[in-house]
Amino acid sequence: MNAIPRSLLPDSAEAHDGRLFVGGVDTIELAAEYGTPLFVYDEEQIRSRCREAVSAFGDGVAYAAKAFLTTAMARLVSEEGMHLDVATSGELFVALNAGVPAERIVHHGNNKTVPELAMTLEAGTGRIVVDSFDEIDRIEGLVADGAAPPKVLVRVTPGIEAHTHEYLQTGIADSKFGFGLATGDAAAAVVRIRESEAMGLVGIHAHIGSQVYDVESFRKAVETLAGFVNPLDLPELSIGGGLGVAYVTGEEAPSITEWAESVHEAAADAGVTARVLAEPGRAIVAGAAVTLYTVGTVKEIPGLRTYVSVDGGMSDNPRPSLYGSGYEAFLPRSVDAERPNHVRIVGSHCESGDIIVADAAVPDDLTVGDVLATPVTGAYGHSMGSNYNMFRRPAVVFVRNGTAHLVVRRETHEDLIRRDA
Repeated sequence: MNAIPRSLLPDSAEAHDGRLFVGGVDTIELAAEYGTPLFVYDEEQIRSRCREAVSAFGDGVAYAAKAFLTTAMARLVSEEGMHLDVATSGELFVALNAGVPAERIVHHGNNKTVPELAMTLEAGTGRIVVDSFDEIDRIEGLVADGAAPPKVLVRVTPGIEAHTHEYLQTGIADSKFGFGLATGDAAAAVVRIRESEAMGLVGIHAHIGSQVYDVESFRKAVETLAGFVNPLDLPELSIGGGLGVAYVTGEEAPSITEWAESVHEAAADAGVTARVLAEPGRAIVAGAAVTLYTVGTVKEIPGLRTYVSVDGGMSDNPRPSLYGSGYEAFLPRSVDAERPNHVRIVGSHCESGDIIVADAAVPDDLTVGDVLATPVTGAYGHSMGSNYNMFRRPAVVFVRNGTAHLVVRRETHEDLIRRDA
């Protein structure tokens, strides 16, 4: 197996004497200073992707915070001109605490509670994406009690089957999200909201799924929605997010610019006059990060396989266990080394399914104590992480121009009991 493809590494990745530098910083030294597991983000790459999104979609394009959110990340995307898409009161709190203007926040969620809606209305969130008739009832009740009427979009499930894992499909008719287009619920929701004095309808929203590689799926969504959207004469149409990224050798994905060009072309062809917006998340951050681990155990089972155990696992990257997601692995001490051996990289949790890379190509001199890296881990590792087995969640550093900035400290053992009553 060849060396790790440079296309899977952060934009600023360089090799000096064989060692991986990101943002001008030696990753081996980062592992020594901050410990492992460690998330290392190329800050300039994140900023570059944000600027690309704003250029491609214009003002109003929102970063999907569920992909990766910290105070530093919220500030960064806001500085680069993106709005912020949140899906919970917790994400809303982090965004507001980071200084993101409330009017530049879009609030999602299929089950927004009364306290959550009260919080977002009090903050003055710019857009609420309404997901159910129950939610309409709740907003009307809160406005009747004195809250200011919000601007809203109706989330529509267009019945599009995107080519992705079934758990990542959100635009099909059988979905917990939104109002069905084919059932007539979407039309009924529009009528209900337009007749209500408790909110102002400004657009339609649709999200067909996540990790979608084929821009034709988005084109099809726009074409399907056009017949519904055009007669409404609304100013906004959001196609959500879901653009895929390459995780392993041989995979390719469209750029944000290519995605936008395809969507805008489809909208023009379908006569859509509404401003077409989007909410990229994974496409902004996934490729910007690598996760660093330390190899603790190498166990060869003759005739079967070799297990390489590292000091993290499903608590810092549950995607392989949840979706069977694929990743690559390499040694930052020799980033351009050939990887002829095949091993299974596993975590330290008490689960046989705690697998990070099921069939990893690695150099033949991998040994206990090595720092091992998995690339393209900027999305959903930190955000989906947990304290399973009372693991302490990793630190996060941003690197740029030869400097590392700690943006999330590693949890301590005391943090694990801090909330116990």
